[in-house]
Amino acid sequence: MTRYRAVIFDLGGVVMPSPLDAFRAFERRHGLPHRFISEVVVSGGEHGAWSRFERGELTLETFAEAFEAECAAAGGRVVTSELLAEIRSGSGPRPPMVTAIGAIREQGLRTAALTNNWPDAGANGVSRRAGLDGLFDLVVESAVEGVRKPDVRIYELTLSRLDVTPSEAVFLDDLGTNLKPARAMGMTTIKVDDVDAALAELEAVLGFAVG
Repeated sequence: MTRYRAVIFDLGGVVMPSPLDAFRAFERRHGLPHRFISEVVVSGGEHGAWSRFERGELTLETFAEAFEAECAAAGGRVVTSELLAEIRSGSGPRPPMVTAIGAIREQGLRTAALTNNWPDAGANGVSRRAGLDGLFDLVVESAVEGVRKPDVRIYELTLSRLDVTPSEAVFLDDLGTNLKPARAMGMTTIKVDDVDAALAELEAVLGFAVG
């Protein structure tokens, strides 16, 4: 019998398509350099507009102003409302992940979503969750909690609400920077580059089929 009691999933890039795909599509359509948006986000760091938006520190309006200014300073024009619409348009859950989450819950394990997101206007802080109702026992969102991955506090919060220890949890994310603190805490981590490969690794870890 598996020693694990919970599986924690990132949303974008794991359960749903990666927002990075939307970044690339937006860049191609608007003639921006490849990885332009990612580089603006990364260069802003924890004090940049994107990180502050994901912690719920900026409204949609103040984020748009700040992020568009950062993009302009980097030499490109980005209309944030169009960029966020691009991300939302490709945010439906991946069927193999939905099946896996259901199989995990049937085995008696708890499931959680741990996501860096932003507060959509009028949505009480919940964004990019279409089609996810009832999938998870717990959803932890950066924009609601005021802290984002890879800050260790959001992992501690998730484990506490699940009532499990790090060694009893598996965490799937598509970004190595988000997996590193989870692994350091004692969680089993799986990097999601290819969905099928990641689910095969998850099956091997858990000891039962998830497909």
